[in-house]
This record gives sequence, structure tokens and C-alpha cells, in this order.
Amino acid sequence: MKKILLLVCTGFISLFSFAQKIDKIINAKEVERIEKILSADDMQGRKTFTPGIDKAADFIASEFAKSNLQFFGNNTNYFQVISMVKAKPLSVWGMLGNDTLNMNNVAANTTDAEININSLSDYEVVSIKADDNFSKTVFPLFEQEKNMIILVDTAHSRRFKSMQRFTGNAKFKSSVSQIFILTPNLNPTSLTLHIKNELSEQTLKNVVGVIPGKSKKNEYVVFGGHYDHLGIGKPDKNMDSIYNGANDDAAGTTAVIMLAKYFSKLNDNERTLIFVAFTAEEIGGFGSRYFSQQLNPDSVIAMFNIEMIGTESKWGTNSAYITGYEKSDMGKILQANLSGSKFHFEPDPYPKQNLFYRSDNATLAELGVPAHTISTSKMEEPPNNEPNYHKQSDEIETLDMKNMAEIIKAIAISSKSIISGKDTPSRIEKRK
Repeated sequence: MKKILLLVCTGFISLFSFAQKIDKIINAKEVERIEKILSADDMQGRKTFTPGIDKAADFIASEFAKSNLQFFGNNTNYFQVISMVKAKPLSVWGMLGNDTLNMNNVAANTTDAEININSLSDYEVVSIKADDNFSKTVFPLFEQEKNMIILVDTAHSRRFKSMQRFTGNAKFKSSVSQIFILTPNLNPTSLTLHIKNELSEQTLKNVVGVIPGKSKKNEYVVFGGHYDHLGIGKPDKNMDSIYNGANDDAAGTTAVIMLAKYFSKLNDNERTLIFVAFTAEEIGGFGSRYFSQQLNPDSVIAMFNIEMIGTESKWGTNSAYITGYEKSDMGKILQANLSGSKFHFEPDPYPKQNLFYRSDNATLAELGVPAHTISTSKMEEPPNNEPNYHKQSDEIETLDMKNMAEIIKAIAISSKSIISGKDTPSRIEKRK
């Protein structure tokens, strides 16, 4: 009996010591310190290709350095530099049947300096009809690795203008082009089109740090969140012009920084841990897409993508949801590791929003990795949605620091059996 009591007391003391250790590293005060810096006005909304996002990257790298993280791969610092190409149209002219083509009705998603089309048979032709859902029909076409002419009915004129701005963004160098033409004629008999672009190179950077594993160095567990946001807009009548992005996603980036510090102090991971602050999520997920290309997906055991955890979930405090919960058993593993805890993970309650493929977990998930987003953000229809989502009012004062700390602690504790090599989540079916 004395031996049993001794074992129970030893286990209790160990658990109490563990709780003290994690609370010392992950707590509301530390959450607030990091959040204040990342969402401060001098970060200028952390928009890509601005001094503000570079300042944020430098801060994240300095935090990784404090945690003694190693560099990723052959990098000589914490920055994973990504080369992008921006194509600015200098001239657009041609004819679609009897209709004149120009910069007003043509949008080219391309990285080519010059495009010359003399026949409809040169490219695959796709039509977007007046009653088609524009977003659901058009945006999947950007993923197609083939030259395409997309004829867009003039009923979509307003959305077409927005898409013109999107196609003008910098992108990965590619050998294929998608040419969008706004026209009432979806059955033309002829096409000639000539586009001349001015090309310029722009760079982005992820911030990446590593804690090598002990016995399973070639098996990776990734913790990520995006650090970019929307930048500066027009002043709101009640707010300034800066989109501070405290919840979206300085909150997730704060979690990544704190988890890196915690696991570095613990120093008992059997699998290699990779901590990454992704860039360019808001303009197409280029940071996570590039990062995914640098890894063999078969070696990535799991990915925790942390997105907007600064507010209470629909279940209140001490809870969060996992996107794509049903696609692997990772969620069940995490919840089992929280047995006896007041914290609980839930399946994504917003399946209509397709959140699983809308964040930085998507690229690895498409390759079969159990890569899931953890979030508390309410993505319902107004008035039950997040009131500050993509607004200037997304500031630190709207966040719950104590609850954020509990969520980060729950991620740390729930991931332990995966990090130790005890549990390996089932793979996700690869997306075709």
C-alpha cells in the first residue's frame, strides 16, 4: 500500500511540476507581450512587400534566436526567401470576333514578358456564364497547370475588375498563363491578342526555425501560422487606417513563437519540430505553398496550423475547433492527450465555409499530410460571425489573453504523443 501511495504521490508531484513549468513559459503576460509587438501600428498592418512585414519578420526571427532554434535546411538565417515575379501590363490589344480587346476587358495571370495569341485553338477555352458562381468557377482555374482562355460574361463585370487586381499581384514564375476576357460573346469564332508586360522580381520570406529530433530526426512535426495581414487602408470613421490583424493572424504567430520557446526548454522531442511563420497567406498562400515544396511530404508526420485563436469559440473559453477533423484521426489523438483537462477540441462547425482548404495547412494536406488548422474564429453569417474579421478594428484590445494562453498550452500538451513518436496520425487522402 505504501508503495502504491508513493507512486501516486510521485505522479502527482510530476504532474504539478509539469503544470508549473508550462505556466511559467506559456501565460497571458507573455501572450500580451508578443501580441502587442506584432499588432502595433508601427508594423503597418504587415502587408506583403512593405517595410512593416519586414519589421515583423525581424522580430519573429529574434524570438526564434532567443529560443536557440536551428536554421532550416541549408539556410544561414531564419529567413526562407521566396522569389516572385510581378507582370505589369504595358500594352494590350487584339480582337475577339468583332470586339476590340484592351486593358479594360483583359486580365492576364502570367509571368511572361510577352504573349501572342493568333487563334482560339492556341489555348484551351473555358466560358464563365452569367448564372455561374464566379468564385467557385474562376478561382480553381488558377490552379490549372495549362494555358487557358477564360471568357467571362459581362454579368460578372464587377467581380472581373476585382480579379484584374488579383492577377496583377506578384506570383511564382510559371510557364503557363490564364487569360481572362470580359465579353458578351461566349462563342467567338476568332481571336487575336497581344500583351506586353514589364516584369519585376519581388521577394517574400517565411521565418523558419527547427528543433532537431533525438531518435526520429527525419520525421517532422510542423507548427505554423501566417504573420502577414492587409496593411493600410482608408481611415474608418471610428478607427484609424491600419489593419493591425491582432487576431488574424498575429494570434497564431504568437502561438508559434511561444510553442517554439516551450519545446526548446523541454528539449525532449524525438521527432524534429519545425516552427514557421508564413508570409503571403492573404494574397494566395504563397508562403505555405513554397514551404511545402521544400519538404518530402511523406516525412511530415503532422502539421498544426494556428489561425485566429484570440477570441472565444462558439463553445466559450477552453475550446477550439479543428478543420478537417474527419479527414484523419489527429483530432482524436489530441483530445485523448487532454483527457482529464477542462480543454476540449471540436470538429469544424462551419463546413460550408470550406475552411480546411482556405488556410496554410492546405498545401500539405493536399499532399496527404495530416495538416489541420486550429481556430476559435466564428465564421458564421452576420451577426454571429467575428465582428472584427478583416477590419481595422481587429486590435489587441478585442482579444482574450488568458484564453489564448490556455489554447496554446492545450496545443502543447495535446501534441506530446505525436512529438514523442508514440502516436502517428493517419494520412489524409491526397487531393486530385
